[in-house]
Amino acid sequence: MLFRNRFLFLLALAALLAFLSLSLQFLHLIPVNPIKEDGLNPKSRKRIMPDLLTEPPAIDPVYEARVYCNIPTIAERSMEGHAPHYFKLVSVQVLIRHGDRYPLYAIPKTKRPDIDCTLQPSRKPSHPQLEAFIKHMSKGSAAQMDGTLSSLPRYPSHSFCEMGELTQTGIVQHLRNGQLLREIYINKHKLLLSDWTAKQLYLETTGKSRTLQSALALLYSFLPDFDWKKIYMRHQWSTIFCSGSCDCPMRNHYLEEEQRRQYSLRVKNNDLEKIYVDMAKIVGIPTRQLRASNPIDSLLCYFCHNVSFPCTKTGCIGMEHFKVIKRHQLEDERERQEKKLYFLYALLATHPLLNQTVNRLQRIAEGKKEEVFVLYSAHDVTLSPVLSALGITEARFPRFAARLVFELWQDGKRPKEHFIRILYNGADVTFQTSFCKDYYKRSSKPMCPLEKFVSFVKRDMFLVFNSTSYYDACRRRPL
Repeated sequence: MLFRNRFLFLLALAALLAFLSLSLQFLHLIPVNPIKEDGLNPKSRKRIMPDLLTEPPAIDPVYEARVYCNIPTIAERSMEGHAPHYFKLVSVQVLIRHGDRYPLYAIPKTKRPDIDCTLQPSRKPSHPQLEAFIKHMSKGSAAQMDGTLSSLPRYPSHSFCEMGELTQTGIVQHLRNGQLLREIYINKHKLLLSDWTAKQLYLETTGKSRTLQSALALLYSFLPDFDWKKIYMRHQWSTIFCSGSCDCPMRNHYLEEEQRRQYSLRVKNNDLEKIYVDMAKIVGIPTRQLRASNPIDSLLCYFCHNVSFPCTKTGCIGMEHFKVIKRHQLEDERERQEKKLYFLYALLATHPLLNQTVNRLQRIAEGKKEEVFVLYSAHDVTLSPVLSALGITEARFPRFAARLVFELWQDGKRPKEHFIRILYNGADVTFQTSFCKDYYKRSSKPMCPLEKFVSFVKRDMFLVFNSTSYYDACRRRPL
């Protein structure tokens, strides 16, 4: 009798525990599928990196601003260099946005943010290689630089930042980028050996000191041995890296249409207009003049560097002003994806750069000696259209020191077959691209065949324009 009662008691307890477990799963309080230590669901094929910060359930302008700042305080995990053991990494091409910078615009009649742009290893944020970087950059006379690049400073040095100048935070961001990529591509995959040569690199930057310095910071912590004699930096005059293929009337047409869309959305936003009117009264200037000064650019600098927003005798610009403007910026990005005007601009704007990328990858796949590591140092207006053209619609607007990586892999079992992976800030976005989003459903390989990328750039990019070539798409008016 005692045994039977005990058995019934245990049976009831088991039923209760099973009910609680199902309830918790239903309420999503515990995961249904096991989660690996790296935070990824093993059944997910998309390999999307979880945010290191806890994401809020709805759009939070303050949270998004922190992500944009990219303050180098949290150790970053990434998916770069991940592949089945029988695959060989043969080339890496990296497109970066420069690191944290001083504003390009000032809010009229206010004191500019007091930011020190000298490099001081004892000041946070810092990096173990910062002191050595400073010493090495001061000995850069042997470097080979295109055109006006040779006259640009190798590192920021003003005690009161100049407009658009790279900050210490910006240098540290790219020292960290370089260190992370070195651990993966140099230490693990041996992409470059200790006796690397200048011919193995292709380096290109726009003519701004902030892009040149960002590239040098990344290279310093990335290369097996930073040697000025092996550094040849090419100058790109265009922010979209169109080189000799910049004549494209329809690209300019779609950009103008996109700018009209932006204007239309802004004038419809009554909350934004009220904020601009209020800020204009605080500063003591006409609303139109305040709006033209692009205040969000300056306010983001205050925010990222934890400096109080500016005040006048009339009052202070506050967090509520910042949040309304930043929220509108996020709404604008969302509508931009929906209206597709920017997408059409992006296809034409980025084709020259993507075509150059594809041509290089093809030559490497054919066994011809080419640069195994490529670095383009650029701006948000470079990365943003590339992401849009590739169809990566879920990507955030490029933060400071953002990186977009193209990896080329050779199948060790079938050496003639080559595959690519595309990663944005460490997240694998290969299967978010328009040309490979369905491929992973039909294949067990966690990569995209190179020929799919080639077909996209050489042919599919023009289909939406009812064209078969870049030249024709640039001149064909929509029906």
